Formats: sequence, structure tokens, C-alpha cells
Amino acid sequence: MKQYNQIKAQYPGAVLLFRVGDFYETFDADARIASKVLGIILTKRSNGAASEMDLAGFPHHSLDTYLPKLVRAGYRVAICDQLEDPKQVKGIVKRGVTELVTPGVSYNDKILESNESNFLASLHVNNGTWGLSLLDISTGDFQCTEGDLAFIKKMVSSFRPKEFVFSKNNKSIILQELGPFNSFQLLDDWVYQFDFALDKLLQQFKTQSLKGYGIQGLDIAITAAGGSLHYLEQTHHHQTGHLQDIRRLDESDYVWLDGFTIRNLELVRPIYPEGHALIDIIDSCSTPMGSRLLRQWMLLPLKEKSKIEQRLETVTQFKSDESLLSETQGMLREIGDLQRLCSKVALKRANP
Repeated sequence: MKQYNQIKAQYPGAVLLFRVGDFYETFDADARIASKVLGIILTKRSNGAASEMDLAGFPHHSLDTYLPKLVRAGYRVAICDQLEDPKQVKGIVKRGVTELVTPGVSYNDKILESNESNFLASLHVNNGTWGLSLLDISTGDFQCTEGDLAFIKKMVSSFRPKEFVFSKNNKSIILQELGPFNSFQLLDDWVYQFDFALDKLLQQFKTQSLKGYGIQGLDIAITAAGGSLHYLEQTHHHQTGHLQDIRRLDESDYVWLDGFTIRNLELVRPIYPEGHALIDIIDSCSTPMGSRLLRQWMLLPLKEKSKIEQRLETVTQFKSDESLLSETQGMLREIGDLQRLCSKVALKRANP
């Protein structure tokens, strides 16, 4: 228990899954959360002269069943594994956290929705200007922008991030204007300093300037983006070689829909449980990448006529040539989720 308490103290905001033999155990407040969310039995553990402690656990091979339930409920989960073979060790086995899974930072197929992006949003506000970055570690998609509060509200409605991070200093204004959030984390104020954030981005992209990315001069957006990269480090995600680009989301490129409009038009979710969203009816994509792109196109309608016409010409080409359409669909169906597979390779999480 002394070892458990030392590790738990390093991750106070996370549910700690503590590997003991063939089981992952949770204790005290974490056990009460696990019992409620996972529907597993809450028991007691006697700590000798100390008091009894709540306990709830499950077999280690059931991790893929139970982990997604905790993350989807909005919890951060620290997975603490045995770092030594118990048969080779006398006394207590060395343990350590090998992964910190959060709603916005995951590449676990059981947690991710295949047809939805899984964005981590980082927010920063300074003198009335709001900065927002959106990062999906499972695909390498990294975007940022800045503007007034109304614009950022529409952005959040369109992209529906799974988790938010921002500075302690900005907590009250962000929660007041944009909250409540299902899942958010507070970072130290020094993380959201422009110079620190700029260095983070330059190190990530191995470059000396951000001119080539179209975000030069967007200081608030850059500051928000730096916060995202720092959070990846904090959650033990150090293999980020697939994050090689950051795109600017330009207010003038799209029709920005607010949350009220998206909901009432039932674009991606029905208002009533028995209803059907528009995306469910028109999505006949052959790959998960296509489904995610279609969802993004629906929520971000184009404004520029030439780009709209280019898209329509492509559709017309496929509609007028059925053999081209069926041949292309046949090839695409043979492809897995390339975006997420490539990210897993970079993250060193790929398997056969």
C-alpha cells in the first residue's frame, strides 16, 4: 500500500489501475468510481493495524473491456504495471505507470469511434482574443486558430472535442463562457507563455520558423497549440513523430455553424433516441477515413465557389462512370484505417 500511495500521489486526478498478479486493482475513492462505472463488486481490504480500505478489481486480460468504459465516462486512467517478473524478485515487485489514457489522448481502438475524430482541445484567452488548438493523436491531425468568443464557440460546436486543457489562470473565464465540459484538465500558467509554446512547436516540427504553416503572427493560437504538446508529454506520450504539420483554420473558408443549428438540423446526432442523424443516412463511405472526412465536410460547409465546384466535379465524374466508382470502392474497402495505423507505427503501438 505504501508503494501504491507513492504512485497514486503522482497522478491525483486519474483513476489508478494497479497491477497485482493477474488483476488490476483499484483502491479507496478509485474503487468506488470503478465499482459504479464498471458494475464490478466493491469489497474491503484489511491493511493490518491500519483501517479497512475499499477495493475493486478485474482480471488483467479484461483491460480492453473495462478501460473504454472509464475513459468514455470522462475519467483519466493511469495504468500501473509490474515492471519485473515476480518469480525473479524477492519482496515487492517494482511497478510504474506505463500509460495515461484520457478522453482526448487515446489510440486504443476500443475507445475511439472509427467514424469520428478524437480531438484534444487546448484553449487560451488573452485581452479578449481566444486561441484554440485541436489535436487528434490517433490520426496526427493538428489545427489551430484564434478569434473572438463567438467564433471559438462555433469551432467547439463543430469539432466536439473529447477533452479540454487550459491554464489555471484562465479557468474561471473559460468555464463561464464555454463550459461545462465532460472532461478538462488544468495546466500550470507557465505552460501558456508564448515563448514556451513557440519553442515546443519548433522542436516538434524541427524547424526554425512557423512561416511555412500559415500561423505566423497568431500568437494566441500558437500559445494554445504549445499547451497541447505539453499535455502529451505530461500523459507519457513521447512518441509523436507523426505530428509533422499544423494547419490554420481560417474563419473565411467555411460557414461556421453554431451548436444550436447543428443540433436542430440533426446533422450528426438525432434529437430523439429513435431518430436518425443526417450523417447516418448519407454516410456510405468505404473507409473510416472517408467517414471522418465526410463528417468534417458536413459541419464545415465551404464558402469558396471554386472549391465547391471542384468537389462537385469530382462527384459528377464518379456518378457518370459506374465502373470507375465500383472499382475505386473495391480498392478502398481493402484498405484499413491508414491514418490511425500510421499513427500507431509512429507511437510504437502497432501490432500484427
